[in-house]
Amino acid sequence: MPRRAARHIPEAEAEMTPMIDMTFQLIAFFMILINFSEGDQNQLIRLPASELAKPPDTAPAWPITLQMTSKGTVFYGVDELTLENVQPVLEIEKELIRRRGGDFRNTTIIIRADRFAKTGRVQELIRICQSTGFEKFTLRAKQESP
Repeated sequence: MPRRAARHIPEAEAEMTPMIDMTFQLIAFFMILINFSEGDQNQLIRLPASELAKPPDTAPAWPITLQMTSKGTVFYGVDELTLENVQPVLEIEKELIRRRGGDFRNTTIIIRADRFAKTGRVQELIRICQSTGFEKFTLRAKQESP
């Protein structure tokens, strides 16, 4: 009996270009959707509700965000500071702004205080910022639904 010759099966190769294109389109799509303005918000801080609260019209030029907990400590980035330790950090920020060619008097201090933080502690934080030379402040609150 004659032997049959083995058939040669060609290898299948997938075209990767459309898959790579789709991957980059998805990356670009999700980069657009990410809300970076909430990146500096600590989830431990529960803002007070206010009927007068409204979103800011424009973003401040040199913002510094300080977040006060209900215990009265202040988060600056990931560092939790006591009120006594805030002033040296603000002095460093002031010098950094000056070195970048900015005017620290145009810097806006954004204070996100927990709704259970004592008003006197928030006022003390503002006083510390003023003694460092900062003049502009924004207090954050959660917009109340009508």
